[in-house]
Amino acid sequence: MAKNSLLDIKRSLEPHVGQKIMLRANGGRRKTIERSGVLEETYPSVFIVKLDQEQNAFKRVSYSYADILTESVEVTVCNDDGQVRITIQQ
Repeated sequence: MAKNSLLDIKRSLEPHVGQKIMLRANGGRRKTIERSGVLEETYPSVFIVKLDQEQNAFKRVSYSYADILTESVEVTVCNDDGQVRITIQQ
């Protein structure tokens, strides 16, 4: 069942490749890291985000779909109409 959930997460992210997204990740020890960038590519196990250069020291970061499933990472897609949070129904 977990494999199907990971596939569902991948499928929900694929239409948003090239769009601006906001990431909220668990940084450990009660720290939350917020980053913004463009969803660059989706691969079978991970997705790549190209970060905004003026805010971050890194150019790209990658996260696994399991990070979304375990709620370690929260992805928000920024549309013209507003913001839509990527969530998966289980």
